Amino acid sequence: MNSASLETSPRLQRTLAALRAAGGWLTTREIIAEADVCAVNSCIAELRDNGVLIESKQETWSGGRRVWSYRLRLPAQGELAL
Repeated sequence: MNSASLETSPRLQRTLAALRAAGGWLTTREIIAEADVCAVNSCIAELRDNGVLIESKQETWSGGRRVWSYRLRLPAQGELAL
């Protein structure tokens, strides 16, 4: 995949800003609303390619609906943080 550069991509910058502002888990829908982006999974993959540490989880909500959520991960000892 050809990832955009975090330095030059407003889309990735908005997504990262939303994750930073949340300080915790955001669902795909919340990221869409907060960052004004469409393909959240692609944004997350591109942010990871740019070195941003992001955790993800999938939960099953009422009615069997599966929901993905994301949050910034703190670097482990020896890892660099952006």
